[in-house]
Formats: sequence, structure tokens, C-alpha cells
Amino acid sequence: MYKTFYNLQRNPFEITPDPSFLFATRRHNEALATLYYGVRRHKGFVVMTGEVGTGKTLLVRCLLQLLKGSNVAYAYVFNSRLSSLEFLQYIAGDFGLAASGKTKSELLLELSRYLISRHQQNLTTVLVADEAHHLSTEVLEEIRLLTNLETSQEKLLQILLVGQPELDEKLDSFELRQLKQRIAARSHLQPLDLEETTGYIRRRLQLCGVRQDLAMLFPADTIAEVYRHSRGIPRLINTVCENALISAYARQLQNVPPEIIEEVATDFRLDVLPIRRAEPAVNNDVNDVWQAVKTLLQFHGQLQGTRSREADVPLMSVGGAIKHEPYI
Repeated sequence: MYKTFYNLQRNPFEITPDPSFLFATRRHNEALATLYYGVRRHKGFVVMTGEVGTGKTLLVRCLLQLLKGSNVAYAYVFNSRLSSLEFLQYIAGDFGLAASGKTKSELLLELSRYLISRHQQNLTTVLVADEAHHLSTEVLEEIRLLTNLETSQEKLLQILLVGQPELDEKLDSFELRQLKQRIAARSHLQPLDLEETTGYIRRRLQLCGVRQDLAMLFPADTIAEVYRHSRGIPRLINTVCENALISAYARQLQNVPPEIIEEVATDFRLDVLPIRRAEPAVNNDVNDVWQAVKTLLQFHGQLQGTRSREADVPLMSVGGAIKHEPYI
């Protein structure tokens, strides 16, 4: 719609993760290098985390593009809300193995043969689990067990776990301590700063054919507003800039003024931060002690042949424990 008006060859701010639009900041370069190194050197487990919209999936696609045409086969799991059996069926099917109707043990045997066969041919096999913060503890443990297939020098299956910061929290849990100890490399993506946001916007415009001075279409004060409302998150930068271009085109403006960014941010409620609701904490130890006290009081009342006086007994917490006051 606005491409002809602004002399653009394509939309510069699509939110789909297109590797050709990679804006390589230092942190993104380090993360991509970590992923590539982990796969090529057969390190086993590699973890990449980052906030929503910071470019994790884009880096994964860049990695897969780098590996394309080499001796690498990969299974890419993008829907991580699967049971253990469904997960094994999915990756087996993505590797081209017959998975339908097979039991878990049959799938594991099939995967083992496949990995050993590829290793004997000096071929690399990769499992990419995107949105890995949604994987259940049971599936993550299943993934860990897959890495037991190894030689004395290297792992037969290279595993990339990619997800939001909740993945780090999950890996820190007691149940997954064995998996955490097997992680060979980790990286974390951060939002862009103001200078990087400026470079990001102008780089995308340049790739889409802007011939005029790049500062003309998105002036510095406009980019500062984009950064303020997007907080440097690439996906939000794209959303704001795309809608700002549409609004500027509708008004036949040659550049995007800061007030349009304000309007777009208001429309998308970008100043309303998401609320993370915490589950109410329950002190199970105190509850268990209280139940025990009630049971003992009832039993005592039965022995005396009288009704339990538990309702008349004031309780108070002392140092996290429960004690009852003596009868007066």
C-alpha cells in the first residue's frame, strides 16, 4: 500500500523472522556463533534464551540457513506442548523415520539406529526445540536421556534449546539438575539500545530500497520515540514502524513524525506492561502441623469423653512453627 509512495521494493517491517533482515548486533553475533560452534563441534546441549520478540527464532533460522547444504540433518520442533511420546514421534517423523503407531521403546530404538548410522558416515544430527520454556519436565528429561547416545569423544545428537527466560528458571529446578550440568554453551539475547535501534530501522529501510537520505523517512526524534515505546524489542519496533508508515501514508506525509509513533503506541497499548500473576504462596509445613494439632485435640477430647475444645485454643506462629497456648 505505501511501498510505491515511499519507493520501497518490499515491506521493511514484516514481523516474520526473515534471515535476510538480520541486524547483527554484538550480542546476536555472539549468540549465533555459540549455536554454530555447539553444532559443528558436537558439544551436545546448547541453550539460548531471550525475552519475547528479541530475535531468537530469527537466529535459529539463520543458523539453519548456514548449515543448509552441509552434512547436517535437523528436526525442528516449534510446538513444544507435547507429551513425551508425541515429542519422540514428532522428531522421528521430522528426521524422515516411520513413527506412526510405534511404541516409545520402538521409537527410541529407531532413533538410536538412525543416529549411530549417521555418525558412522561422519554426518551431524541436530534437534532444535524452539519455545522450549513450554516443554514439560518429563519431555526435558526425555531429551536428556537422548544425549546418552555418545562416543568417548562426542555426542551423537546435538540439541539446541531455545526459549524465553522461563527456560532458565526451569533448568535451575532440582528435577532438571542433571540436564543443567550437561549444557555445554549458553547465550542470552537482550533488547537493542537506542543506537542499535537506529541502525536496525535504517538497515531495514536500506534493504528495502530506500534511495533518499535514510534519516528523512524516520528522523532521529521519531526513532527515539520508537525506542521509548518498544523498549528496543525488535518485534515491537517492527510493529510500531509498520503501522507508523501506514498512518503517514494515509496523511500523505513524506516522513514519519514523532506524534504518529505516540498514536500507534497508544493504539497498541504499548505503555501497558504485562502483569505476571504469581500463585499465592502456601506454607504446607504450617498447614500440616495445624492439621496434626487438630487431630490430637479431637483425640484428646474423645478420651476425656468431652467435646473437643479446639475452637477455644488460640494458635500463634513462633519462628515458622505452630504452638498452642495452655488452657487457662
